[in-house]
Amino acid sequence: MASSTIVPAPDTLAPADPRAPIRVGIVGATGYVGGELLRILARHPSATVVAATGRGRDGAPVETVHPHVTGSGLTLTSELDVEVDAVFLALPHGVAATVVPGLLDRGITVIDQGPDFRLRNAADYPAWYGFEHPAPELLGRAVFGLPELHRGELVRAAASRASGTAALVGSPGCYPTATLLALAPLARAGLIADLVVDAKSGVSGAGREARAEMLFSEVNESVRAYGVFNHRHTAEIEQELGILAAGTGAESGVARLDFLPHLIPMTRGILSSGHVRTTRPVDQSELDALYADAYAGEPFVDVVGAPPATKQVTGSNRARVFVRHDPRTGRVLALGAIDNLVKGAAGQGVQAFNLVFGLPETAGLEALPLAP
Repeated sequence: MASSTIVPAPDTLAPADPRAPIRVGIVGATGYVGGELLRILARHPSATVVAATGRGRDGAPVETVHPHVTGSGLTLTSELDVEVDAVFLALPHGVAATVVPGLLDRGITVIDQGPDFRLRNAADYPAWYGFEHPAPELLGRAVFGLPELHRGELVRAAASRASGTAALVGSPGCYPTATLLALAPLARAGLIADLVVDAKSGVSGAGREARAEMLFSEVNESVRAYGVFNHRHTAEIEQELGILAAGTGAESGVARLDFLPHLIPMTRGILSSGHVRTTRPVDQSELDALYADAYAGEPFVDVVGAPPATKQVTGSNRARVFVRHDPRTGRVLALGAIDNLVKGAAGQGVQAFNLVFGLPETAGLEALPLAP
């Protein structure tokens, strides 16, 4: 949720202790992503959450909103009232962009978990999100925070941060994360001629705000398509696949992406299914080599030999990717499964944070999936 004031005037801030761990603030800590950030960062070896804000919750202990992090000792405030090195923003779209310039001017690194710095073209914001971007000059500075695709940029941001320039990361959406990890090797090889993505998400992806269509009796025992022809995450997927395909010399059909998401009656998880018509004939051995090479050494991506289930990644920062060539139709099926609140949101934000601060990429993110 938005807070009335993000950071107080400099002369009201408590002095920093240079011996302390990296001081982190979470703005909008009362939602599901904020709760996951609190859970993950509670066990982070190099970061300490020193402030968490939530509108209308000033003075409430964090555990009154998130009982699963009982014992944190944190009290929710309406503003960040202590000095911080980094801020995670979990705010509604259009809100983060109004406060980020001031944070960067203060030398505070920003990990924006919302969409305000994911898209590179300012003209895409009124088209997909319905607002004129208030800080278009920062879009070129922001790094799209999917480490598997933009690790080099995150590492360069770390070097800039070390020299005094605060980093800005636009953490990807949950659907784009699952979809891009499933399709990136194909796009990079110039193999996507036409693309249909059918995706399913648990209800936590819709956030914590009370809405009639998210009531248990509305969602249970039902599957519903939504965002038909105009889901906002389409822009991210097209942008990143286009960047990967640029310079391959192949006819990339990513601009003709058909993206259809569905809400299904489970709490967590995303399964993205990409149906690809390729630019030239391929076989399974070529696909196997392509994906093995793309994800060799990646700490959080597993290329698997059977279609993945969302339950296999629940509670973890892992992604499972599966690719198969259909000799009957000539198409390629590429599947990606993630936990939408971890690899699709908070965990991915922490992964990017680790890179920007020169920490081991896996710090705080080693937890295995939950089962059953």
